[in-house]
Amino acid sequence: MSTLLLLIVILINFYVLGSARLVACIRAVALQGALLSLLPLVAHGPSGHALILGVGALLFKGIFIPWLLLRAIREVRIRREVEPYIGFVPTLFLGALVTAGAFVFADFLPLAAEHHAGLYVPAALSTMAGGFLLLMTRRKAITQVLGYLMLENGIFIFAILLSAAIPLMVEAGILLDLLVGVFVMGIVLNQISREFATLNTERLTALKE
Repeated sequence: MSTLLLLIVILINFYVLGSARLVACIRAVALQGALLSLLPLVAHGPSGHALILGVGALLFKGIFIPWLLLRAIREVRIRREVEPYIGFVPTLFLGALVTAGAFVFADFLPLAAEHHAGLYVPAALSTMAGGFLLLMTRRKAITQVLGYLMLENGIFIFAILLSAAIPLMVEAGILLDLLVGVFVMGIVLNQISREFATLNTERLTALKE
């Protein structure tokens, strides 16, 4: 079950890297977050700890934060990422390379035997790399927020492996950092749209003191 979930997570990475439609990308990342909310229960079985972590991830990653982003793009009236720094096909090619590299690199890590057999580490590394690619190759600030969300999703997959050892407060702190980051980006997006009527981050380089 975990293998199927993680394979879908990796496929969603490719979909987001190759899509220009912001609404579709937000919904894809929301689906990714909803799938990740099932991992604690799948990996460690039903328990209070896993249930709290899964419900928290579903509420924040799958529902609340995507709703905020959908509301933001309705207010600023943008629908597509039309001028990325790197085209969608080259970005997909880079995504395939980093995903393959994640699988190769995972084999060299000093992991426990049960972790070597699963897809947790390759999926975590490839999702983090996909988030970095969005951050580096997209101009729209909202798309970069999605890159940040994907990056955190990769960190969350790593946390699942260590959830038995990491206190619940640390895992809750990861979700809190994500929420704070999105709120900060929301403030930035609102200010940019008011002052410049665009969310193209390239315009920020033209600012002078």
